[in-house]
Amino acid sequence: MEKIDSYRWRIPKSERKEMRVDAVAYGSEKIINSIGQEAFKQLTNVACLPGVVNPVIAMPDMHWGYGLPVGAIGAFDAEKGVISAGMTGFDINCGIHMLRSDLHIEDIERYKERLIDLMFQTIPAGVGVGNKAKLSDSQLDGVLRDGAVWVVENGCGTKDDLLHMEEEGNMFSEDTSFVSQKAKARGKGQLGTLGAGNHFVEIQRVDKIYDVHVAKRFGITDVNQVVVMLHTGSRGLGHQICTDYLKVHSSASKKYNIWLPDQQLACAPANSGEGQAYFSAMKCAVNFAFANRLMIAHWVRKCFEKVMHRDWHSMGMDTIYNVAHNICKLEVHGNRELYVHRKGATRAFGPGADGVPGAYRDVGQPVLIAGSMGTASYILVGTERAMIDTYGSTCHGAGRTMSRTAAIKRFRGDRVKEALASKGIVSRATHPKVFAEEAPEVYKDVDEVVRSVDGAGISTMVARMVPVAVMKG
Repeated sequence: MEKIDSYRWRIPKSERKEMRVDAVAYGSEKIINSIGQEAFKQLTNVACLPGVVNPVIAMPDMHWGYGLPVGAIGAFDAEKGVISAGMTGFDINCGIHMLRSDLHIEDIERYKERLIDLMFQTIPAGVGVGNKAKLSDSQLDGVLRDGAVWVVENGCGTKDDLLHMEEEGNMFSEDTSFVSQKAKARGKGQLGTLGAGNHFVEIQRVDKIYDVHVAKRFGITDVNQVVVMLHTGSRGLGHQICTDYLKVHSSASKKYNIWLPDQQLACAPANSGEGQAYFSAMKCAVNFAFANRLMIAHWVRKCFEKVMHRDWHSMGMDTIYNVAHNICKLEVHGNRELYVHRKGATRAFGPGADGVPGAYRDVGQPVLIAGSMGTASYILVGTERAMIDTYGSTCHGAGRTMSRTAAIKRFRGDRVKEALASKGIVSRATHPKVFAEEAPEVYKDVDEVVRSVDGAGISTMVARMVPVAVMKG
């Protein structure tokens, strides 16, 4: 690995005969040394695929994943490249929705337990957990076609929410027939549900403001201002779509004589029937996830209304942004159409870029970075440098350093909860082992991760938040 500068490192394609392009990793030396070799091997595997564009990119939160590491970006020529279900991952459009407010920590300090308890009662959470009321076939098809637009049209959320979302909450997938009946069955009862793993709803307070001008544009005006961050994706529907198309792409790899350095990178030519079928199904899952996060944001607002005895509008609980970090998108970079796979990576479009909401067009896109439970989270902003160097991408969070199995063996959930309480953080989870799996110590230092992308200039710090109360699936 060659050091380019303080925050960039290169694995040249000459290091491995099958590599078609270089791999570039972002991070301080401390971060790079913390990343396991198996993740770098996966990164170089992606650099071996047909039509891959130079370079394949690792973010400082990178760790071993399925095929493409979590925290990485692989871009492929739209005509000569491939598209891969495994490179997008199982939790299609896992991402973050963030609400601002006019409240300050002193306004909610004595209400924080009631708020998180009511959210825990209101928002279904846990492995496989769904709503008692299921969507009809036609309703689900509406969600898969129209995404968050469907939610607004059915009385939850507002048009202003849509204007502050990636793709305005709708990736336009007109044909839902590419989604299997099994996937649809899994999704029918899961709209507005949190799920499990690292998914959460967290009430936070603003701890630091780094860029007063940009922060104000995003609705962040004061230290100790209350915000809410929620993190989830497309639930069982997205997982099933990935499962279905891994089989399709495994067959397509053989059909089109694509050599795979790893079977988890099963893929199809981007312009083939198998490639476009997956892209259509994936967009349906993307839409479901945008809708899912907006539904949860709706329930969060209702919980604040009930506890605080105020209308959410009067509390200024507007959407800052809703952004994906597991997705494949057809974008133009360097005058070329590319299928950009972002797994555990966030779009970070700079000022003036198409796709940045009009309200933010002159400053750049908000980038929402979730820390681990009990540690800081961040709002960054996209940059012109990212548009040139990383296909308009940056990190998505802290990045795990320990498996869930290892975490359960090492930590006790009740002690993790007690440690959070000692910091004044109220926490709720569906099972004590969730606290063990998600202990802050199983993640990298999010401050160091964010310093790395800020230092590299691919997204810059706007504000830092710390947790007040958190619910986990």
